[in-house]
Amino acid sequence: MPPKPVPTQRQKRLGHELRRMRVAAGMSAEEAAKLLGVDRGKISYMESGVRNISEERLLTLAHSCGCTDEKYLAGLVEMASTRAQGWWEQYRGSLPQGLLDIAELEARATRMRAACTVHIPGLLQTTDYAWAVFRAVLPPLPEHEVALRVAHRHHRQELLGAHGAPPFTGIVHEAALRMQFGGPRVAREQLVSLLHQSEKEGVTVLVIPFAHGAFPGAGQTVLYAEGPTEQLDTVQIDNSHGPDFLYGEAELAKYRAHLDRMENLALSSDDSRDFIHAIAREL
Repeated sequence: MPPKPVPTQRQKRLGHELRRMRVAAGMSAEEAAKLLGVDRGKISYMESGVRNISEERLLTLAHSCGCTDEKYLAGLVEMASTRAQGWWEQYRGSLPQGLLDIAELEARATRMRAACTVHIPGLLQTTDYAWAVFRAVLPPLPEHEVALRVAHRHHRQELLGAHGAPPFTGIVHEAALRMQFGGPRVAREQLVSLLHQSEKEGVTVLVIPFAHGAFPGAGQTVLYAEGPTEQLDTVQIDNSHGPDFLYGEAELAKYRAHLDRMENLALSSDDSRDFIHAIAREL
């Protein structure tokens, strides 16, 4: 099978873990190739995510590298296994790869925490609110592309209502609650919807009021998606050029601390709902 020209973020992550494991063991790429019975170039392809690795070869490499963390290895095997294609594949070629990667990250997460400063978390946005968000991007998108993004976002949101959905915590700053994407009516309907969403099992919405002052990472939109083990967690950050995905050990620790601090600053779930109610009544 020829190498895949554009690996998904999940494939890149698996390749990153393979290389990290090999380098930590002091094994050269040539030694790894000999161990797995492949040529040197295929090791590079595997570590960049453009070529798959079989479960057998993955475990052979891991054991030769002295990796004995069974939970971590099970997570790697799961990442490498052949699966039925996810629903996001229907958008391949129509939407940027990064949007598909976000959907897959959410679908594979065991728990998620999102922090937003100026807009409602994507998984909790109404259709009209999402239209307003996507219509505000630069350069402007044609209406059919906006429609595709809104439909994709709606598909993502179905995750929270599914059986066995990962717990989701949305940390929302007061600024996001007061931003009127789409105007007062759309903003009010969004706040009412946010209240309904916060009552779902497994969904928590926490508000940081202006009065609570500064917090780390102010202004960033962050999604922290937990994997089967802490080593396989991923941070996704929104940028004007598209999403960035981070999974270095120091980066994960930094954003865990950020979100922990933000949760400590936020109102309780009940007080957050009362706060949202009060703002909705003003619109």
